[in-house]
Amino acid sequence: MSGRHNNKLPTNLPQLQNLIKRDPQSYTDEFLQQYRHYQSNVQIFKHQPDKPNKEFEELVMFLAQIGHCYQEQLASFPQELAELLLSHHTVLETSLRLTFCKALILLRNKELINPTNLLELFFELLRCHDKYLRKMLYTHIVTDIKNINAKHKNNKLNTTLQNFMYTMLRDSNPIAAKISLDVMVELYNRNIWNDAKTVNVITTACFSKVTKILVAGLKFFLGKDEDEKKDSDSESENEGPSARDLMIRYNTGKKTSKNKKKMEKAMKVLKKHKKKKRAEVFNFSAIHLIHDPQDFSEKLFRQLEDSKERFEVKIMMMELISRLVGIHELLLLNYYPFLQRFLQPHQREVTKILLCAAQSSHQLVPPEVMESVVMTIANNFVTDRNSGEVMTVGINAIKEVVARCPLAMNEDLLQDLTLYKAHKDKNVTMSARGLIQLFRSLNPHMLHRKDRGKPTESSIEAQIQSYGELGAKDYIPGAEILEVDKEEGDEDEDGWESASDEEDDDGEWVDVHHSSDEEQAGIAEKLQNIPLEERKAKAAAVSTSRLLTQDDFQKIRLAQMAKDLNAAPGKGQKRKNVEIDDEEEEGGELLSLRAIERLHKKPKSDKEARLATAMAGRTDKKDFIKKRNKLNPHASTSNKEKKRHKNFMMMRHSQNVRTKGKRSFRDKQIALRDSLLKKRKHNRF
Repeated sequence: MSGRHNNKLPTNLPQLQNLIKRDPQSYTDEFLQQYRHYQSNVQIFKHQPDKPNKEFEELVMFLAQIGHCYQEQLASFPQELAELLLSHHTVLETSLRLTFCKALILLRNKELINPTNLLELFFELLRCHDKYLRKMLYTHIVTDIKNINAKHKNNKLNTTLQNFMYTMLRDSNPIAAKISLDVMVELYNRNIWNDAKTVNVITTACFSKVTKILVAGLKFFLGKDEDEKKDSDSESENEGPSARDLMIRYNTGKKTSKNKKKMEKAMKVLKKHKKKKRAEVFNFSAIHLIHDPQDFSEKLFRQLEDSKERFEVKIMMMELISRLVGIHELLLLNYYPFLQRFLQPHQREVTKILLCAAQSSHQLVPPEVMESVVMTIANNFVTDRNSGEVMTVGINAIKEVVARCPLAMNEDLLQDLTLYKAHKDKNVTMSARGLIQLFRSLNPHMLHRKDRGKPTESSIEAQIQSYGELGAKDYIPGAEILEVDKEEGDEDEDGWESASDEEDDDGEWVDVHHSSDEEQAGIAEKLQNIPLEERKAKAAAVSTSRLLTQDDFQKIRLAQMAKDLNAAPGKGQKRKNVEIDDEEEEGGELLSLRAIERLHKKPKSDKEARLATAMAGRTDKKDFIKKRNKLNPHASTSNKEKKRHKNFMMMRHSQNVRTKGKRSFRDKQIALRDSLLKKRKHNRF
């Protein structure tokens, strides 16, 4: 019997590797033999680095697998392998270079090599024209840095690698620079390198002359923050009344239409106040971490003016500049005339440009600058020569601009735009009504008297601040309710002393509970009778005289909400408040394109769209026809099948065709019997 050849250790490296991992001491001699073999192959490799060497690849992977078993003997092996790769990576054969990288990754996973030197080496290897190698290196770099910072931040290593990446972004090789940028973006998105230094290194990519790197940098800053989450509908008791409280309050009484309207209005006011008091989410997103946003936006705008990139890239640059200006409230006055050149209905991607104009508006921009933008939109979009969709987009854009910069709207233009509430197009009508609703809360006096709605306490107090005026107050608005409530409580205590003397028949005390609605109605009437200046003085006195509890803030919130429901003092109640349906959009520092493109009524489809819809829903009738397969597909057809395909004029004189409709019932019976007998004769059943 021939001997087994698969157990010869000098030539069977996988078996030797398995045995060494189980008992390293017993196979030291075999290991040293292979290590000497490796050293001789290294010398051969240095003379011919561009030649493939399968045996050398196997020895490298063998030593990498057992490196942890003989750390003393292989102490210089990782560094030697890294030096060979660094020196000859440009001329190495593809398979051998990939083997070297896999061996180094294996040694790094066993913590036998310093991560700093290895990661810097891998960044250098990104210049190689090997797509599979670059993908493998990218995955390892991200995973390794993630594992290093898993338990705690390794700031020393992070700083070293970030400085190295800063140089890699300026590398002459665009592929290496792009992958380095992708690594930094991925680490930021995974919350590993989410500091300001990483963000400011990525800002340099926005000025790259390589289009792919430029677009990647712009997309990073334009991406939405993943950590921002919508506020939950369930509010805690400390944050004010909930929708459930209002429903219970208005549904416990009689089910009248008046109470139902009250509840619906109160729900709208509650939703409005929750959106107002919702704090803006500043979660250290990329745009907030830029060191000098003013200088960054100015450089980016100069690049935009001189850019020869395609139009989609220019749109991305406009969006980023608009977000920088809007979020940081920057002054970039030359940017608005630049946008006005593109504000034409026929302009490609004009809705995104309108969004940029709205996003870049804020209260610190001079009113005459934003007024010019609003007039351009009104003259080019909101005219009867345009379609209803174009007019709707224009009014929506104007609404978003003046919501952030109210001084940009003059009274004459506003009153002209509000006339479109009677337009024949429903989309235009609803957009104009939304603009009216906005100015009911900003400054109702700029509207026509018939558009102001029923005056409430909040609408009387509403006014637009002058340019540069601060809205800071030295008191808590609405705190005067606590003083009036205290006076009511003192009166109740006096009345309670007389009322509490009564006892029931059993000799027990009777608790008298007053209705909360009656109490609030009485307090509201008292507040309406107090002049505005005196109410401010009371609020300032309460704010500075004591510490407020959560219950006090709860009462203040209810009082401020009541101002939107209660009619203004001295105003008649006969006038009805015209309700305007306007979809409330999500608040926040970033605008969505839906705010500009919102259409309340779906536009009619043209002929091509209707035809495409019909063709998409149409099915082939052949799918529902039963197919009769012949036993022999090459057989000829019968005379009966041939008659089906013949012209009717050829068959009109046939006896079957001529007399088919005139046969009697008896003739039909005979024909059916003959047909069945014929089929049985030919065994067709």
